[in-house]
Amino acid sequence: MTTRPRTAPSSVRSFNPDRLAHWLEEKHRQRRTFDMPPASLQVKDLAQATQVQQALVRLKSNECGPTAGWKIALATPVMQQMVGLNAPIAGRLHQKQIVSAPAHTRQRDYGRLLIEFEIAVRLSRDLPATQQPHTAVSVIDAVEAIAPAMEIADDRHADYSQLARLGLYLVTDNAWNEGAMLGRFDSNWKRWLDAPLPHAQDGLGRLRGEVFINNTSVGGGHGRDLMGHPLQALAWLANEANARGEQLSAGDVCILGSLVSSKFPGQGDVLRFELEGFAPIELYVT
Repeated sequence: MTTRPRTAPSSVRSFNPDRLAHWLEEKHRQRRTFDMPPASLQVKDLAQATQVQQALVRLKSNECGPTAGWKIALATPVMQQMVGLNAPIAGRLHQKQIVSAPAHTRQRDYGRLLIEFEIAVRLSRDLPATQQPHTAVSVIDAVEAIAPAMEIADDRHADYSQLARLGLYLVTDNAWNEGAMLGRFDSNWKRWLDAPLPHAQDGLGRLRGEVFINNTSVGGGHGRDLMGHPLQALAWLANEANARGEQLSAGDVCILGSLVSSKFPGQGDVLRFELEGFAPIELYVT
């Protein structure tokens, strides 16, 4: 007697990142709360979570344009511990979601809008995988220009008390990125490197940024808060891309983590980011 093969139970199905990516896309469309996916869609490790992010980015490209850069999230140990991870994570930026300052965004377009305040770099050449990992020194000549930036993100009303069990799903969800607003780029940025090698106390490490909401200061930080130095953060990002089988490419914009804690603006708020040596940039929430 011939027996028919049985369908494998969901618990032992082969991993398919596209299934969770489509589930995430639908949750974004419905503006549903960020939470654990069904058991049949859950990931077991960072490698699987990254594959889901890559699949989600491909889906998102249909509407938001091709990828045009990268972002770093969880640049500090405190933030990593909060989500149960032990390292920063990377996400992708899309061409149609990168805008120039000043800009407007609508609160109703997000589950819950959050804004971060960053240093952006634009690359002049590729940073492919090499025999040695990239370092703050080795990436210097790949940086064409730097600018102040605000990251636009959507945490979809995440319960932050529960994030310690959801860290991998922050990875799958492209680290919540929904775009970036960029100030004017400065190609004479190397004037900040007033020492032979990048270090926390050089000009770029000391570079201070301050954030204002409706003309009231709500926090500040320095370049050294980004993994010890902005160029160190960029080197980490280059190595992370290489570990995924990808690379940072010429023309990419990379935002390197927030100098100030995330802010959750309300309708009518005006956010201003003043990065030392640059014209202030403003975002209007309508």
